[in-house]
Amino acid sequence: MSDNIWGYQPTSGYTAGSDLTGYKVEATDGSIGKVDKHSDDVASSFLVVDTGVWIFGKHVMIPAGTVKSVDLDEHKIYVDLSKSQIKDAPEFDQDKHIGDADYHERVGGYYTGLRTI
Repeated sequence: MSDNIWGYQPTSGYTAGSDLTGYKVEATDGSIGKVDKHSDDVASSFLVVDTGVWIFGKHVMIPAGTVKSVDLDEHKIYVDLSKSQIKDAPEFDQDKHIGDADYHERVGGYYTGLRTI
């Protein structure tokens, strides 16, 4: 994972301004859902993934620093996370994801903590 959990890795293939909505998201051990929303704001880039029926429609916010690669031709995003890590992630909070530093710190802390596992 990237040292900057909220920024895309330079090697990911992501181009600023690309619309990733609807892209399939692949964990290290299989498909987890589709991008419902994304942001490429500096120091606050993330994906909101709709996991669909896989974990009963849960939405999770995944920091851009976990993105290994973006396949623009196949419309797929590969993340450096397992399905269980995503399943255990804090649920996306529609009301707090923008402008709430505590929420970003909690979500970022969860993913940063995975680096030591």
